[in-house]
Amino acid sequence: MIENLVYFYLLAPLHTGGTTQEGNLLGIARESHTNLPYIPSSTIRGRLRASVTDSIDDRHQLFGKDLDSGDTLTQGDIWIGDGSLLWLPIPSLSHGVIWVSSPLLLQRWARLTQQSITLPSEKYACFGMDAKKPVYLKDAIIKPSELTALSQDQFKALMPQSAHTATVKRAIVLPDQHCATLIQMGLWRQVKIKLDEHKTVKDGSFRYEEAIPPDTIMYFPWGTTTQAKHGTGSQSAADFTTLLNQADILQIGGQESLGRGFVQTWLAH
Repeated sequence: MIENLVYFYLLAPLHTGGTTQEGNLLGIARESHTNLPYIPSSTIRGRLRASVTDSIDDRHQLFGKDLDSGDTLTQGDIWIGDGSLLWLPIPSLSHGVIWVSSPLLLQRWARLTQQSITLPSEKYACFGMDAKKPVYLKDAIIKPSELTALSQDQFKALMPQSAHTATVKRAIVLPDQHCATLIQMGLWRQVKIKLDEHKTVKDGSFRYEEAIPPDTIMYFPWGTTTQAKHGTGSQSAADFTTLLNQADILQIGGQESLGRGFVQTWLAH
């Protein structure tokens, strides 16, 4: 069981940087099998590594030595996993904003913590909404006959409990394929152009940039490596926990100068 999780509540759009660029679309990192956005573990690790300012030795113990240090490349005591989606906000004509998730995302999260969650057998399960009225999500309309209401206790088991998630008042669990489509439609996009000295758009400078939208809830697992468990593992885990508690707001990903990538963090209990 992986007991250590850190949660992110996105305060600003987060651009993680994709491996390819298609046409004029600057995409973000995506899982190969689901095509869902994620935060690469190397991005999280690099940000946390840069946060260690107390001692070079502490940084090397937690994250290992890199080639820039002039020494042999070594492994640190701490491993960090990828950041995964859990709940993502989608605009709604009927309810303003609704957070969406899917059985795949919820079961993945529950598997890491070995929580026992019961997902409704119905197609669409909603919370904070009248199940007798239609729900509008982007261009989709969910009929009342397809909706079932989640109780407070049922929804509580599907949402990380924190003051940061108290703003989530309306949510719906969608089938995997429908959720993936809505997540793609709900990504934050910005049109960017570059002007020359005459304030004219340069050829080839028009592009779209994608980002994971604010108010998204994500998480990543972490732990101590096998080689550290019988040596400095306990102390490194305590030091890393202290580092996480001190870094309650991080800036992750690209476009830092534009205010992108701010996330509120908290540890799972």
